[in-house]
Amino acid sequence: MENNPYAAPAAVVDDASAWDAYDLENRKAGRGKRLGAALLDGVVSLIWLAPVFWAGYMALDVRKGIKPAGPMIALMLLGLALMITIIVVNCLMLHRSGQTIGKRAVDIAVVRTDGSPIGLGRYIFLRVVPVLILGMIPFVGKAVNLIDPLLIFGKEKRCLHDLIADTIVVDA
Repeated sequence: MENNPYAAPAAVVDDASAWDAYDLENRKAGRGKRLGAALLDGVVSLIWLAPVFWAGYMALDVRKGIKPAGPMIALMLLGLALMITIIVVNCLMLHRSGQTIGKRAVDIAVVRTDGSPIGLGRYIFLRVVPVLILGMIPFVGKAVNLIDPLLIFGKEKRCLHDLIADTIVVDA
């Protein structure tokens, strides 16, 4: 076979969406990034409370007869609208890319352990709800709420909710 210096290069191109287990292991997000994403998600989730607290402050003045109740109701409705908007945006982002607002900001995503997308149903019903329900059980809930985040310090860097939902968090 002759080597033609003018031929197109023969490169093997792998499918970008197909990750093997070794690649996923190397792409696992660091603990600091996961903490940063959780903190950002917490701050974003609390944005809707600002108008509600303002309305509560106004309610104190309404009792004194200083301000009308109309703006107070408008602020409560604004808070409700913001809460619904944040939930819908996070659900859409989770469905499309496995990311929340905080995860997108620090460039990490949640995927299944085989590298496939997580899906919104799996995220809600296997990643959020079980830990939430376990957390409501007296005595057991306190242990679960402590163990869940502490498991990230294990060799696999996976929390309890990751183990239940068969997910990992990777660098996007």
